[in-house]
Amino acid sequence: MTDIDAIDTESATENDVTPEASANVPVLEVKDLSVDFGVDNEWVPAAIKLNYQVKKGEVLAIVGESGSGKSASSMAVLNLLPVNSRIRGSVKLNGVELRGMRDNAMRRVRGEKIAVIFQEPMTALNPVYTVGFQIVETLRQHYGISPAAAKIRAIELLTMVEMPDPPKAFNSYPHQLSGGQRQRAMIAQSISCDPDLLIADEPTTALDVTVQAEILDLLRNLHKRLDSAIVLITHDMGVVADLADRVVVMRNGLIVETGTVHQIFAKPVEPYTIELLSAVPHLGTNQERLLPKTEEAREPVLSLKHVTIDYPKRGRVPAFRAVDDVSIEIHPGELLGLVGESGSGKTTIGRAAMGLLPITEGELRVVGKDMANMPTKELRLLRRKTGIVFQDPASSLNPRMPVGQSIGEPMMLAGVAKGKDLDRKVEDLLEQVELPTFFRNRYPHELSGGQKQRIGIARALSLSPELLVADEPTSALDVSVQSRFLELLLELQEQLDFACLFISHDLAVVDQLAHRIAVLRNGKLVEQGTRDEILRGAKDPYTQRLIAAVPLPDPDLQRESREQRLAARL
Repeated sequence: MTDIDAIDTESATENDVTPEASANVPVLEVKDLSVDFGVDNEWVPAAIKLNYQVKKGEVLAIVGESGSGKSASSMAVLNLLPVNSRIRGSVKLNGVELRGMRDNAMRRVRGEKIAVIFQEPMTALNPVYTVGFQIVETLRQHYGISPAAAKIRAIELLTMVEMPDPPKAFNSYPHQLSGGQRQRAMIAQSISCDPDLLIADEPTTALDVTVQAEILDLLRNLHKRLDSAIVLITHDMGVVADLADRVVVMRNGLIVETGTVHQIFAKPVEPYTIELLSAVPHLGTNQERLLPKTEEAREPVLSLKHVTIDYPKRGRVPAFRAVDDVSIEIHPGELLGLVGESGSGKTTIGRAAMGLLPITEGELRVVGKDMANMPTKELRLLRRKTGIVFQDPASSLNPRMPVGQSIGEPMMLAGVAKGKDLDRKVEDLLEQVELPTFFRNRYPHELSGGQKQRIGIARALSLSPELLVADEPTSALDVSVQSRFLELLLELQEQLDFACLFISHDLAVVDQLAHRIAVLRNGKLVEQGTRDEILRGAKDPYTQRLIAAVPLPDPDLQRESREQRLAARL
């Protein structure tokens, strides 16, 4: 029998292999796998006749843009697609056919033989149960061990994934852990049954560069220790270069190219693969962005002088100092990159600049106006001169409202335009962000991630703001969509001459955009200067660690960078 231990003898007898032959059998073998979704009484293909294998101890990266079929085909392996889907073809785990397997047998495969690490652990973990309870539940369901034995094993797993203070994490709820700690908790739950195959679906997309580097190191170490196969789904080519052995490139549901990680990065064959790699931002390869010539002669659009921001005590949550004695300025036509890890105070500063948070100490001026104790009426008028682009465009757009109405709403509420004049301005804004004017009648769910983010920019620019705050606007975008989005942002800034506070943890993106960079750590300003002063001549050890943690989209350079980073820890 195979490693599945006769999960479903009636459905799998013909596919059993002997122990002697099993060493040559791939952990995962996909043959002619097709996935379709039923839409308006028609089958719409998401994946078309996919063929690939993953061997024991191998990491296979599946890359491509949103909608290419990466996640749909991988979830089809576990039969986790919605009811309006149709799956055809063959999926074998250790030589045993999974397609057609009974539900109870498939439930045993999930978690016990195949585990999934999802992109966002906060939505994958149950918020009403402690982390320890969720790991214990998994262990007891699959192994039937006692609660005491399961707790001991759970703490061992949390220790294995290098969780700080495992006993405390065991008794913590997901919201009490940081993003990196939640991802470690999910990995601990995923490996609890020592699965043969791990499917990692964008496991580092929402993480800071330093936390991302730690998670990649963790996955690499676990991979070597457990000798399991990994399917890595990602659009981050730096992550691919860091972790993968082989790469599958997908586009529009088809596999367009496969090869070893060195073949794909050094000698890509297909034009789409070449286009995908050329869109990846590289740290240190961008030409210097010169400051606007007249910026020193004009008053700063945003000015913080010794600003401190506190979050007050709420119930049992004590007061918290999020920003401590920060001073920065942004002039017209200038883009300042604000970087740092989660919890460093970046978004807090952005929200304060929009008048959404009060400051505790110091002076905050926006468009020459002092924000301290400003009357509500004046604050509303001031907000017409500011705009914000959020990290997740889907959650910032009203799902029941056509996007044209979302774009026009700020102008209508401000009394700037109405009727046909409003319609014309909405169409002008759509053309400005390079979207067809007929998109005004579409709803957010009918648009791609990149298109929704363009709608977000159009809405933010609807009142011709003097200050634009962009809060992690590219973190959820594919590299090709991200590349065009950044080009568009630069073009719009040159046309409209607005000041921009660009908040990001992606230093390669900041390198492409910023005139100047400010680095935050735990609410304090570590250092600031021109882009080249910070990224090519960082003086503070924290900034140096941030730069060293950036994954490089080249397997050889990334290995050297990783070895240097690990050597520096010793």
